[in-house]
Order: sequence, then C-alpha cells, then structure tokens
Amino acid sequence: MTILRIVLTVIMIIISIIMTVIILMQEGKNQGLGALAGQNDTYWGKNKGRSMEGFLSRFTAGLVVAFFVLAVLLNMHLF
Repeated sequence: MTILRIVLTVIMIIISIIMTVIILMQEGKNQGLGALAGQNDTYWGKNKGRSMEGFLSRFTAGLVVAFFVLAVLLNMHLF
C-alpha cells in the first residue's frame, strides 16, 4: 500500500509542475477598453477554442481535475 501512495504522490508532484508551466504559458485575460467597444470580435477571437490557447485552457482544466482527485484520494488515507 505504501508503494501505491508513493507513486500517487510522485504523480501529483508531476501534475503540479506541469500545471504551473502551462498556466504560465497562457496569455492574460486583460482586454482593456477594447472589450467595451466590441473590438474583440475578430476571426481569431471567435476561433480561440480551436487555437493553441484553447487547447491550453482545456488541458489546464483536465490537470486541475486530476490534481483535486489525487489530493482527495491521498487525503483519505486509503492507501
């Protein structure tokens, strides 16, 4: 059981490092006053979900879910 706990802890550390790097790679959400005037309705703004930024956002959400599941499992002391 201790080996499984060590493996899950190592996986959690790896996920946290990857999550930190991916969050730092993402662009800020500051749009300034251009959002008020509607200047964000460009082709790139509408297709953001298909770009690398959209992929990073979805991948970050998946890593966060995996991180929380591992945190709950490790905190339950089942292993």
